[in-house]
Amino acid sequence: MVYERNKKMKFLGNLLWLIFGGAVTAFAYFAASIPLFVSIIGIPFGVQSVKIGVLQLWPFGVEVKKIEYEQGCLYTVLNIIWFIYAGIPIFFTHLLFGALLAITIIGLPFAKQHFKLAGLALSPFGKVFVYPKSGIL
Repeated sequence: MVYERNKKMKFLGNLLWLIFGGAVTAFAYFAASIPLFVSIIGIPFGVQSVKIGVLQLWPFGVEVKKIEYEQGCLYTVLNIIWFIYAGIPIFFTHLLFGALLAITIIGLPFAKQHFKLAGLALSPFGKVFVYPKSGIL
């Protein structure tokens, strides 16, 4: 009974997120990935941009976990490049929206999602998204 209610609340939160900005920000991530896919060097960054864009469409109920079998320093180098060129502005955007939404009680769940995305914006390489077993995604 509690699980069904929680599932419905996540669906409602995701639907509201999608209507009130999630689709626009996901489109921005998808549009930003297109020029990244043009060059061979930009392909890993384009893949991360698409992954974050998909997360922008339906963030409630999705967990972000670090990959445990990380090998070498490739993820570190890619995260440093991402941090310098894309991570900082994306981080501050999510931080600003999260802070504005946290002012109201109604906006707290959405602020929590923005803070989750802000942390992901700093270093997306080496992370996986764990979607719920039941539901749309």
